[in-house]
Amino acid sequence: MGMSGKLMVGNWKMNGSLAANAPLLSDILNGMGDVNCRAAVCVPAPYLAQAQNLLAGSALDVGAQDVSAHESGAYTGDVSAAMLRDFAVRFAIVGHSERRQYHGETDAVVAHKAQRALAAGITPIVCVGESLAEREAGQTEAVVKRQLAAVIHTNGHCISEIVVAYEPVWAIGTGLTATPEQAQGVHAVLRAQLQAATAHADRVSILYGGSMNAANAVVLLAQPDVDGGLIGGASLKASDFLSMLKAASR
Repeated sequence: MGMSGKLMVGNWKMNGSLAANAPLLSDILNGMGDVNCRAAVCVPAPYLAQAQNLLAGSALDVGAQDVSAHESGAYTGDVSAAMLRDFAVRFAIVGHSERRQYHGETDAVVAHKAQRALAAGITPIVCVGESLAEREAGQTEAVVKRQLAAVIHTNGHCISEIVVAYEPVWAIGTGLTATPEQAQGVHAVLRAQLQAATAHADRVSILYGGSMNAANAVVLLAQPDVDGGLIGGASLKASDFLSMLKAASR
């Protein structure tokens, strides 16, 4: 992919307020003049309306942090893909390690969430990644391939429409980052798995997530199979996020 084909996605996690979001989004938009990568922010569900309002017609897309595996019905507290569409949501994160860990989401559930998003015309950002114990046991490749295989199995030829995010669980919010070589190694494994599943694997952006910041973004994004980033804490500061968008625009 050309450099301007990079995709940078901010994941606010459970942070934000009406008062704080407005200046943050305004500052990001005002600094995007020389940015030529694709960019999105995944905001908590209560702020989707605010984000839709503030970002309408801009170069910054709106994303959600989750989506229900069900279309509608008696699922109190869940948000359906159709509801997300009402707020012009372009992306939905599915299977983030925090959802897998704290909410018991299985590979099968994640695959169905991706399916629901795709059916609604929303691009799922499918998260895969291994824990420190799994990496130390030499299971990294097996774990990420198992996680992605479930999504491929459920979604068939639609798989070319997803985004994949590799997030080594041991590097999320810890300040530890996979080396560029470690990241590229896993991304290459995922790319090969996608190529075996679809003739259009080159359409799939594979993002790196896991303590990506302004300092390490350039070298990570220079790897051949790193097509962008899923950015946590650094996306909550306009200056940090913008510096990473600019790194992805080189």
